[in-house]
This record gives sequence, C-alpha cells and structure tokens, in this order.
Amino acid sequence: MDTIASLFSFITTPVSWVIVQFHTVYGAIFGPDTGWAWGLSIVSLVILIRICLIPLFVKQIKATRAMQTLQPEMKKIQERYKNDKQRQSEEMMKLYKEAGTNPLSSCLPILAQSPFFFALYHVLNGIATGTTIGVINEELLASARKAHIFGAPLAAKFTDSAETVEKLGATLTDVRVVTAIMIVLMSASQFYTQRQLMTKNVDTTVKTPFMQQQKMLMYVFPVMFAVFGINFPVGVLVYWLTTNVWTMGQQMYVIRNNPTPGSKAQAAYLERLEKRVTQHGKTRGRGEKAIVKAIVIKGRERNESERKFINSLTKAGLVAQADGLVVAGENTTVVESEDGTTTTTAAAPKRQQPKRQSKAQRQSGGASSGSAPADDAEPKTSLSKSDEPQDAKPATAAKPSPGGGNKPGTGTRSKAQSGQRKGPQRPKSPSKK
Repeated sequence: MDTIASLFSFITTPVSWVIVQFHTVYGAIFGPDTGWAWGLSIVSLVILIRICLIPLFVKQIKATRAMQTLQPEMKKIQERYKNDKQRQSEEMMKLYKEAGTNPLSSCLPILAQSPFFFALYHVLNGIATGTTIGVINEELLASARKAHIFGAPLAAKFTDSAETVEKLGATLTDVRVVTAIMIVLMSASQFYTQRQLMTKNVDTTVKTPFMQQQKMLMYVFPVMFAVFGINFPVGVLVYWLTTNVWTMGQQMYVIRNNPTPGSKAQAAYLERLEKRVTQHGKTRGRGEKAIVKAIVIKGRERNESERKFINSLTKAGLVAQADGLVVAGENTTVVESEDGTTTTTAAAPKRQQPKRQSKAQRQSGGASSGSAPADDAEPKTSLSKSDEPQDAKPATAAKPSPGGGNKPGTGTRSKAQSGQRKGPQRPKSPSKK
C-alpha cells in the first residue's frame, strides 16, 4: 500500500494539503480533534473539486445533448447495418466525428474526480492504519484518529471487526449504524439523480437503445454504491455522499433552467417562461434570450411545446424576434402553420360599410360624394342656384328630325326621368319611309 501511495504521491500530497488547510480553519472554530473539523474539511474539499469541475460539467451537458440529437441517425445506422457490426461501428464513429462528440464525453466529470477520490481513500486509509501520508504528520494523524462523526471514527469501515473499531475508540454498533445510513443515502441520491434525468430531461419523442441503457444504469449504479460502500471508510462515505448531493442539486438546476428539447422539463419551463414574458412584455437575462432565440431559429423543426409557446405569445400580442427579444406586435398578425413556419403580416384596417342613400340624394349628386350631409350643416334654401329645376335653365333646342320625330314638351329633365343620360344627345338618324 505504501508503494502505491508513493507512486501516486503527485495527487495524494495536494489532496492531503488541502484537507489540512481546511482543518486549520474549522479546527479554530470547533476544535482540532472534533469530527466537525475533519468532516467539514472533507465536505469543503468536495465543494472545491466540484467547482473546479464546472467547465467539464458544462461540456458534459453539451455532449449529452449532442448524443440525444444523434439518436435518430444512430437508430438508422443500426437498422441499416444490423448484420454487419464492423460497418455499424465505423459509421457510428464517423457520425460522432462529424457531430464533434462521443459517448465518453458524458463521463468526463466522473473520470476527472476519480484521481481525487483515489487520493482521499489512501489518505483516510493511512489514518486508519496509523500511517502518515502526504503532509499529514504524526500530530495531525493522532488528531484525525480521535475524530468521530456521530460516534463513528473517520477511518472505520462497515466490515471492520470489533477489535479494530475499539482501537479507534468506538463501538461496532455505532460504526455499522452510521455507515449503513450513509450508504443508503448515497445510493438513494444516486438513484434519484438518474431517475430525474430519465423521467424529466429526456426527449420522449425518440426511443433508442441509448435510453434503455440509461434506465438500466439507473438501477445498476445504486447497487454498485451499496456493494462497494461497505468497504469504504466513513471519511470516504462523507466525500461520496457530498458529491452525490452536489450532483443532484446541480442537475435539478440544469433541468429547471436549461432543459433538453422535447422533454417534459422543457414543456414545464416554456409554460413558466410564457407567463413571465406575458407579464413583463419582454425576455429577461441571457438564458431566456438564448432559449427564445434557439426556438425562433428552429423554424419548422420546432416541437409541440415550442410551437405552443410561440402561439401563446402571438395570442398575447407579442412577437419573438430572431435575436431572442420579445416585442409587442403593433398592427401585425403572426400565424404559424402546422409545419412550424411563421408568417407576419400587417393587419388591414377594417372596411367601413357606406351609408345607404335615398333616391333623391343619389339624383342630386349625393352618391358621388359618398357621404351624407352633416346634421349641423346649414340647410340649403330652395332659391339657391344649385337647387333650381333643370327646366328653368336655358337649354339648346334639339334639331328636329326630318320626319318630325321630336314630341312637344320633351326636354332634358324628361329624358333624365325616363332613364336616359343627361347632357347632349346624339341625334337620331332620319327614318326612311
């Protein structure tokens, strides 16, 4: 064991140094030999490591999203080359290369924190065996062996014998009860994290073998934690339980604020976003703008939840822009077809039905004006020039036809009343008898 620890001293030494620094701070508050000082030092080490791994976690999310996007293409390749496994693998690798992702990208955070887990295990195992490791000297070693968490020493294991536990200043019952509770919590947190991912943040429109694998891992991982947990020291259980709780909270935040397209979490998020945008009339923050921008750019590729979101904004008189902003639509009508395309048109003014006029108004020229005289206008007198009868006006006498076609008493007014046009009339051709 000493040989292995010396080979990995490049990681065990920094880990032990970080624990000692945190122990110095918490020891000044709770006492250097207490379980609070050493336990909180381990918890702080976990938090520090996970903060450093946030960029890898973001990369993991992007890789997982990319893998989910590739699921339909992967299914086609599997069906096309189901009898040729080698060709199937080649096409899969080609697809991963074109998309710039691979299945191992989703395991980056776990792989990255594995060396720290290995180093912490050897540090705590050294405390259990009374061996100094890293920067932990004899004085710190004695202090760590005195530290208990709810009656269980940091270096004790579930499988330890009663004699080993008594040397650490505890009873076997206390150690097994504390370790059993921590193992159950550790397995339960892992199960809930995986179940939350499968039930809320997976595109339900795509059914692939990848989803079946994830469902299987949802049950396999908790069992693995339970089996291996009985061989972990209490300090390692504290480390692993803390990192599981951190992962669970981190994933809950991501699912709530940046869900996978097509998932139940996205439908719930868009409902909340639609209420906020409708209430305030705009998007707030980079996250909301980025999601609205992605939905607008998709066009006909939008899923049902995204189309419902766009239509809800339209009904509220709002229009989503390509830059992620939401503005009020003035005299615009946005219509989204079934294929996802949106059309924005200017709203035409309402057509007003003209008022019906009487026969006298139409004959006096009211029809040409298109509107009735105002009620408050001064009425015209019968002596006005415009109201004189047309018979009183001098009219040019029509030329009599050779056959005496014109009848006496006929004039312009009589012709107008008989349905003929006003104005000079074309003379009739003389009739030949």
